[in-house]
Amino acid sequence: MKYYIIAGETSGDLHGANLIKALKKEDPSAVFKIVGGSQMEEAANQKALIHTSEMAFMGFVEVIKNLSTISKNLKKVKTDLLSFHPDTVILIDFPGFNLKIATFAKQNNIKTCYYISPKIWAWNQSRVHKIKKIVDHMFCILPFEVDFYQKFGMKVDYVGNPLLDAISQYSFKDDFKQKNNLSDDPIIALLPGSRKMEIQEILPSMLELYYAFPKHQLVIAGAPNFDVSFYKKYFGDLTIPVIFNQTYDLLKNADAAVVTSGTATLETGILKVPQVVVYKANPISIWLARKLIKVKFISLVNLINGYLSVIELIQNECNPSNIRDEIGRIIAEPSHRNSIMENYDILEEKLGKPGASEKTAKLIVQYLKN
Repeated sequence: MKYYIIAGETSGDLHGANLIKALKKEDPSAVFKIVGGSQMEEAANQKALIHTSEMAFMGFVEVIKNLSTISKNLKKVKTDLLSFHPDTVILIDFPGFNLKIATFAKQNNIKTCYYISPKIWAWNQSRVHKIKKIVDHMFCILPFEVDFYQKFGMKVDYVGNPLLDAISQYSFKDDFKQKNNLSDDPIIALLPGSRKMEIQEILPSMLELYYAFPKHQLVIAGAPNFDVSFYKKYFGDLTIPVIFNQTYDLLKNADAAVVTSGTATLETGILKVPQVVVYKANPISIWLARKLIKVKFISLVNLINGYLSVIELIQNECNPSNIRDEIGRIIAEPSHRNSIMENYDILEEKLGKPGASEKTAKLIVQYLKN
């Protein structure tokens, strides 16, 4: 069968790649067209029509600034979709773009599968009525999403969380520090995000930890769409390594982490690294978000557990002083550190076992055959 898979962000690229591998096992004759990143390109053995680096715009203001690019990308995908005419289009998160594609696919009698639900439970919940009309099969990866959709009479499948797959399949390196020329000092991992605008806003505040914790080494998890020179603009001559494509190894070796809100907060939680979650964006975007968003927390760890399991520092609270204090508590206060670790045990229980990619692939093939 023919599958058209669309992911618009780095995290979606990872899950898309694992889903492609699972679909190949489930359907040996599978043919793919993709919109995604480097990991999907490798899994599908082809270049993406559009790479994620040309698609990921975060925040209301940033989206408005890039409306012409988004419009061109939509037109390009729609044309390609009609040309390829797949058995199904598989949409991975990225709702601003993918829900438009779902509408287009429905209009052209192409089956739609949505893997990793749009976070409509966070804001604009009325969109669920539109989703019922345009999405044929929804596959949820967060336990509370199932109850949300069922409230609106929508049947969905809970497949578990694909991050468990990615982490369980990862080969951790015993010689991580040696391989990357790191010292034996304990590590504070900095995960400033994968988007340029996030890094610009957040990384400078993270880097102030260099002066506050001289007995630790800061190590930055670099995003694949940037190089070292991009990060050096922020720390100049300071000795701060930037490591690419080894984020799991970095976290596994870290004493603590400062993590920009997003999928990385859940990855850090699954790997059981005490963290401080941070976020900062254009003030207008944050003001609008606070008006519209219906949930209490921004980090997935807190949302899944349903209570404050890790500290969140948002906008004005995301400053060098607060970040320093919270990392200091993690390092110096055993009771605080132990509390976070106990919260991670609860998270582990709620998420369940690995196997999301395989389960989703099986269900997609089964639904298409039926």
